[in-house]
Amino acid sequence: MVCSFAQKKNVNAAKNALKSTPPDCTEARNQIKSALTDPETANDAETWYTAGLIESKQFDNENAKEMTKQEYNESVMYSAFRNILPYFLKAAELDKVPDVKGKIKPRFTKDICAIVRANRPYYVNAGLYAYNQKDYKQAYEDFKLYGDIPAMDLFKGEKWNIAKNDTTEMQIRFNAGIMASIIPDPQAAITLFSEIKNNGYVENTAFKENELYQRLAEQYSQVKDTANYEAILKEGIDKFPEDDFFMQNMVNLSATSGNYDEAITDLNKLIARTPTNGQYYFILGQIYYYKNQQDEAIANLKKALELDPDNISFLTEIGREYYSFGIAQRKTADEISDTDAAKSKEAANQALDYFKQSMTFWEKIFQLDNKNADAISVLRAIYYRLGMNDEYDKMDALYNSSNKDQ
Repeated sequence: MVCSFAQKKNVNAAKNALKSTPPDCTEARNQIKSALTDPETANDAETWYTAGLIESKQFDNENAKEMTKQEYNESVMYSAFRNILPYFLKAAELDKVPDVKGKIKPRFTKDICAIVRANRPYYVNAGLYAYNQKDYKQAYEDFKLYGDIPAMDLFKGEKWNIAKNDTTEMQIRFNAGIMASIIPDPQAAITLFSEIKNNGYVENTAFKENELYQRLAEQYSQVKDTANYEAILKEGIDKFPEDDFFMQNMVNLSATSGNYDEAITDLNKLIARTPTNGQYYFILGQIYYYKNQQDEAIANLKKALELDPDNISFLTEIGREYYSFGIAQRKTADEISDTDAAKSKEAANQALDYFKQSMTFWEKIFQLDNKNADAISVLRAIYYRLGMNDEYDKMDALYNSSNKDQ
């Protein structure tokens, strides 16, 4: 009893420290600390309520300084702010415990609800502060709590005047999803983005509805949930036909899954909509290459280059494909050299022609970037095959020099 009496005195001492001028939050914390763990006082709602009041007073003090343009400690302010709710939730839980007569007589819950309700907007400020500190996990928790508070058991039965079309509510929930994706916690992001989507997008929110679908698709891709990823892409294609993001990613999904015909169909839709986008022809050329349709592959890659002649990715792909055709033909020539000399010679000549065509694109790359390791390596091999000794010596020197530097 002596011990528990002492702890009760600590609770009272903590309350008195808050009443001093100015309030001594440090002393109040020291007084309440042991009371939070003592078996007698740890089960008393007043102990936890007092602990919450201490943090609330610390927050209010720093916040008042900020509002009046005085020097304040933002870190201390938001650290105290985040401690308020956990203490208050524990206090509210204990406040519902029946007394010795079996009756429930809440003493602190009304005040707790009022403080938490008033503090709710500050979770946005706390989240922004955490974001600026690059503490994305904390920012996620702050933004998420802003949206979670009205649904807490603490407010069960209470009405919140939140309009269904409140853009602020939706924007902050979306911000929480963004923070979850940065952490990264893709499953948490999926939960939040799906919630917003299922509740219905509110027009004039700072983010657009198609961005919500894009973010959700990206997170499904992160967790390799192919079924939901494909479903949200298809929904996005139908809902936002002018947004190429969904069709582009559907093309990529189809291609990587080996569904080349579907990818080609979707790409042709994109090309019909934006015929000046060389990237679409580039991807189409790659897909035809994977399908072993050589003429279609080269035709689309050349179309891509017509639209963007100095694009090194485009030049590399067409140069690589011509080179691979040359290697294949050279192999054929070698395999039939003993059985069909005429066809072997024809294949060998075709191989040389492919190497020459490949060379033009790799030389263009080298002109644009004379340190391009791929261009140096492939040109060295081509010059050797074509017997271009002077050119070979130059590339060989560059090749050896670059490898030596590595």
